[in-house]
Amino acid sequence: MGTHVAGDAPDMDRLVDETVAGVGADIEALRMPGLWGVVLGGGYARGEGGVLESSDGARRLYNDLDFYVVATPGASSGDISAVADALAPVSERWTARVGISVDFCAPKTPWRIRHDQDRLMIQELLNGYVDVAGEKGAVMFSGVERRPPSAFPWQEAARMMVNRGAGLLLAMGGDDAVFTARNINKCVLGAGDARLIAAGEYRWKAVERAETLADELYKKAVEWKFRPRAEAPCGWERAREVWLKAADEVMSAGRRSGVLRRSLYQTARWIARRRTLGDLRTLGLWPTARMLIAMERLVRERRAMPPAFRRDWEIFN
Repeated sequence: MGTHVAGDAPDMDRLVDETVAGVGADIEALRMPGLWGVVLGGGYARGEGGVLESSDGARRLYNDLDFYVVATPGASSGDISAVADALAPVSERWTARVGISVDFCAPKTPWRIRHDQDRLMIQELLNGYVDVAGEKGAVMFSGVERRPPSAFPWQEAARMMVNRGAGLLLAMGGDDAVFTARNINKCVLGAGDARLIAAGEYRWKAVERAETLADELYKKAVEWKFRPRAEAPCGWERAREVWLKAADEVMSAGRRSGVLRRSLYQTARWIARRRTLGDLRTLGLWPTARMLIAMERLVRERRAMPPAFRRDWEIFN
């Protein structure tokens, strides 16, 4: 039996094992030609999954189960689309059965994974996954270079900040207490993680990041991640302050490293993808930097994300 949840909860570990085995069997039965393999990623693959305990002592899984899908080398776009379509009913069936979201990422080609090997998402996957169906991860990821956690580029810190800022804005003034608490906690964690990435001090394990950061609120957020509760570790306004402080640190690190220099290449890249110059104040910067600057304004002014911002982020995230 694998260890999937943080702390002592063997019944929840067994539930993850049983779910992964069942999902794997359903995938194998599909016999899809465009599918190379599927692995479980995310917190439950790294032994950091959360468990929600109710007042009567009943426990259930809390986080999503994130399955990473790899298409066969040379698979056509039609094959890849067929794989995604075939996995959708599996997701729906197991989501209803387990009571948490069972998600399959859009199928990635081996080339795409190698292209994105400097991304935090890929490197965390390499450092904690569970084989589910098809080819083993050791084979599928054999051509992907492993990076030390201290070596992520500045853009990953900016990307983390934009994603967590978006969640914070979505939770602003919301009526869904569960959604609000979850996004506040993710904002605190993301802000701390981004600071560590920008400083070259990131660590694979959340508890190690808490020790390195030495921030009491971040430590509480890690504890909340493992054992979520009805109330977030802080209020929305406090989370906003944490995010804004981290954004300032991340931007300062970008300026010191020279990443925030303007270039014709980045201008051309933006125009080619968006068919517009965008905000002239940030013209020529990396797209992730432009998005972080725009997000900082939205968070500072407590404004919802406009459709144009969402569209930009869909393209450049």
